[in-house]
Amino acid sequence: MRSDPARPLAPDQARHWWCLYGPGRSANNAALAALFAWVVTAPLNKTPRLPLSRVRINARMIRAKGLSKRFPAFGKGSHETLAVDSIDVEVQPGEVFGLLGPNGAGKTTMVRMLCALIAPTAGEAWVNGFQLGLQNDEIRASIGVLTESPGLYRKLDAVTNLSFFAKLYGVADISGQVNKYLQMLGLWESRHQLAGSFSKGMRQKLAIARALLHEPPLVFLDEPTASLDPEAARVVRDFIDEMRGQGRTIVLCTHNLDEADRLCDRIGLIKQRFICVDSPGRLRARLYGTRVRVRLESLTPAHLAAVQRLAFVKEAAAEDRVLSIRLEDPDRNNPELIRTLVGVGASVQYVEEESAPLESVYFDLMGREGQPENQEVPS
Repeated sequence: MRSDPARPLAPDQARHWWCLYGPGRSANNAALAALFAWVVTAPLNKTPRLPLSRVRINARMIRAKGLSKRFPAFGKGSHETLAVDSIDVEVQPGEVFGLLGPNGAGKTTMVRMLCALIAPTAGEAWVNGFQLGLQNDEIRASIGVLTESPGLYRKLDAVTNLSFFAKLYGVADISGQVNKYLQMLGLWESRHQLAGSFSKGMRQKLAIARALLHEPPLVFLDEPTASLDPEAARVVRDFIDEMRGQGRTIVLCTHNLDEADRLCDRIGLIKQRFICVDSPGRLRARLYGTRVRVRLESLTPAHLAAVQRLAFVKEAAAEDRVLSIRLEDPDRNNPELIRTLVGVGASVQYVEEESAPLESVYFDLMGREGQPENQEVPS
């Protein structure tokens, strides 16, 4: 690809081809992924790629203000498409930030803008302290990207695939980095097998390794466990946890709500613009309140009445031998709640938090059929 280093491919042309024929749109995904990696290392304007040792770790890894993207109309009768509308968001170092939304909500477009692959129509953003549009080469040098399709060379083995991309990224210790990630992701025993012979889960893990070869502090993962079997999906989720433990910042695009609930510090529900951004737990509390379940050996009307008289109890209901109670602050209120129940003769078997599934939060906020999409979250 670099047979003529004096005439590197223009970055705008490279980005154009990547965005136009990106994952899922071309049979040449591996070549296009390599093209992306090569653009990062190309000697653009005689300025070398920023060494990773000089990549800045900032108080805010991502900061976007009014970021928007409109795609122009193509052909007669068509209209321009508003893909992303005035996004404001900040992502902190070491945070796992989830992007949730239906197909066509703007998740991929937003990620491509933050990766400096396409230019926004309006707004501004900083990624790892580098300004989008002015320092695109530095942005691309400090990120790792896992696209929806792995985009590997199927006729090359795992070691050769990773070594090729490591060279494009300017990795100093290619053998060391390749061996490190093959071992970390459980691919060491298969390192000399052709990528085309790998299962989907193995190819996905190999693509994750490729995204991390140059040790980026910020990683974008697009559906990392899509279509994986439970065992492979668990390996990928565990590895995401491990990356967070290393202090990496991760932006996770997923339709798997249980996965987002388990992995993400905060989630952003997006449909062209952010409907809300918060942690899964706080979203539950704001929508449904904070509730506990108290299971008793036997339940009488006197037990329920005693609970309802407590000032900090917002709501209480009984079913079989279980009290479902909405409290102001469970950590502060639970001791007095239990003392009150014991005081009226109740035998308490256990107390646990009552938590609505993230699926309920998602549909309540995104709007069910016939309801407004952009309703406010109650405080």
